Amino acid sequence: MERWEGKVAVVTGASVGIGPIVMKTLAEKGMKVIGLARLTHRLQDLAASVSTICGQIIPLKCDIAREDDILKSFNWITEKIGPIHVLVNNAGLSRNSTLLEGATKDWKRVFEVNVIALCICTREAIRIMRRYNVAGHIIHMNSIAGHKVPIMPEPSLNVYPASKFAVTALTETLRQELRFAGSRIKITSISPGLVRGESQEGFSDDDEIPALKPEDIAEAIVYVLSTGPNVQVHELTVHPLGEIF
Repeated sequence: MERWEGKVAVVTGASVGIGPIVMKTLAEKGMKVIGLARLTHRLQDLAASVSTICGQIIPLKCDIAREDDILKSFNWITEKIGPIHVLVNNAGLSRNSTLLEGATKDWKRVFEVNVIALCICTREAIRIMRRYNVAGHIIHMNSIAGHKVPIMPEPSLNVYPASKFAVTALTETLRQELRFAGSRIKITSISPGLVRGESQEGFSDDDEIPALKPEDIAEAIVYVLSTGPNVQVHELTVHPLGEIF
């Protein structure tokens, strides 16, 4: 991780779920971490808790469902902090309903956050990386639901698995585009099972069900960032021991 010290990382969906732990972990490794979130007040105490020579957490208000917000945020980061080296597309959304009776606005919101916003953030980050000749790394926070639709006691995932299957396809499509362009930028999809502490509707919060901790996913991110320049970790699937899905 030494080569990332002092470099800029952007984490979307920074204020909830695994976002705060990912930011703290990267900052403690010496990175300048910008957390994009609508509710930045949740990140103030976290930012104050990091005390390393290079590491820093900077909360930045941004609604990633709004393209203008994304563009302004990425421009601000580049001008005020520096070129982006790592992007963690962590923002994700689910809505507890069904395909039989679900609301169209809920389905659209899931795709706006899980797919469209991810694509816009990735496009803008890569533009910056290429402009500044950065051999950066894009990390998509995917899900086991992006590879196989979990069989739930009561089906309630509706369009969520479809949005995550899209992330799986987008990861490979981007890998092919980067290869064709001769780019040194890496792309990795990390697909966790159930993570304790994430407030995703439709998934059980039963403490008896095997689940990962946010720290487990932060460690997975550190692992893929620690690989050598010739190593492409394309897909990393992380299951809790004894998972039932």
